[in-house]
Amino acid sequence: MKKLLSNLILGVFIGAGSSVVFADPPVAPFYEPLLKMTPDGKLGQVIKKEQIKTSVKGAQAWKIAYISSDLYERKTIVTGLVVAPVGPAPKEGRPIMSWAHGTTGAAQNCGPSQVLNPVVPLNEYFLIGGNSWTDYGIPAIEEFIQEGYVVVATDYQGQGGGGRHQYALATTNSMDTIDAARAASSMKETGAGKKTIIYGWSQGGGVAVAAASMPDYFSKKGTASDNLELVGSVALAPDDIAIMLPGATVDEASAQKSLGGLIQMFTKNIFDFSHMAMSMWGVQAANPKLKLTDIFTENGAKILDEVISNKCMHAVADTLNFNLSTQYKTLLKDQITNPLEWTKTMVKGSVNPTKPIAPVVIYWGNKDVTNPPIMGKLYQEQMCKMGGNVNRVQLPGDQSHFTTPGASKPFYIPWIKERLAGKPAANNCQLAAQLPS
Repeated sequence: MKKLLSNLILGVFIGAGSSVVFADPPVAPFYEPLLKMTPDGKLGQVIKKEQIKTSVKGAQAWKIAYISSDLYERKTIVTGLVVAPVGPAPKEGRPIMSWAHGTTGAAQNCGPSQVLNPVVPLNEYFLIGGNSWTDYGIPAIEEFIQEGYVVVATDYQGQGGGGRHQYALATTNSMDTIDAARAASSMKETGAGKKTIIYGWSQGGGVAVAAASMPDYFSKKGTASDNLELVGSVALAPDDIAIMLPGATVDEASAQKSLGGLIQMFTKNIFDFSHMAMSMWGVQAANPKLKLTDIFTENGAKILDEVISNKCMHAVADTLNFNLSTQYKTLLKDQITNPLEWTKTMVKGSVNPTKPIAPVVIYWGNKDVTNPPIMGKLYQEQMCKMGGNVNRVQLPGDQSHFTTPGASKPFYIPWIKERLAGKPAANNCQLAAQLPS
């Protein structure tokens, strides 16, 4: 019955009897040549740029394409935005705010820089006032420009620069975010210096905590701009996959249990299932030893590959909901194959168990059911034991995953100013074990 249902669903997607051909969705002219280019150059090297209009007062902005790499040290082409104040910069250079966005999708046209007028404050799909099919924009962009900061916002690899997006692999996404800061620092037009803040939400919140534990990547030489100085990371409702997989890389049995439990946790509704499926698609994109059919049925893998390759996040969820309704779990296999390789890749691509090189602050809401706050709590406990400076702050009121960015802005703006001023950061490590999850 399950196989029959999957075959019927596949027929809806691709047409009975037709050959299956998946092609990348169309992208704007700036991005088209990038899909055929090879990623040759230094990390952070800008290989293409185009000045664009912005309504942010006192700002100038560019679309850029630059060189980055992934967790297996394969170079990539990544796109994004750079925004800088107009006018002369101070002698020491302007601080860099490197924004890591939340989930937008894995297709080539899902990069936030590709929307019309992308240099605006964060504009969310789910909130009243959202005016797009996706989340786009840059939180606190107006305030940061007024303060004299340079802001850079990566799209992540696979979201406009070719290749397959390694969604939810925080290590790869962090490299994109760090190299975006190198790119901004290398552009003479920006007046950027070396002091860097990484801030991110959701998927990007995971980037913010992961980047703080990547000292080797920050210290690389021969980049487009060496010696970036991370002075702080701001994580809004972050995820941390590795922290949820303790012991998952010991043996096949442990991997099977851990991965199965994680999948079960994120299949309670079609929205969560869509995120989980896209996460597995992103993990498989990083490691050729993995196959989607390790986790999904043959037809399920074909359906998910077509949808995720061609549509952005909310369209993915809507498509699966329309075609599958409550039957979405029929795309899953009863038994995962090759689980140990999956968990090893997921852990390798997650937050390194390394003491953060700069203070980290986490802001979270008590109504967040998208990224369970327990992930941030466990991350803090892990890093505090290593001597890290981690502060975890519950936002006032009832805050969901999607209200967290707006509710946290009044808190992280002064926190950033204090880090740039060289003031010591408070943390609540001593209270971490007693704090709510």
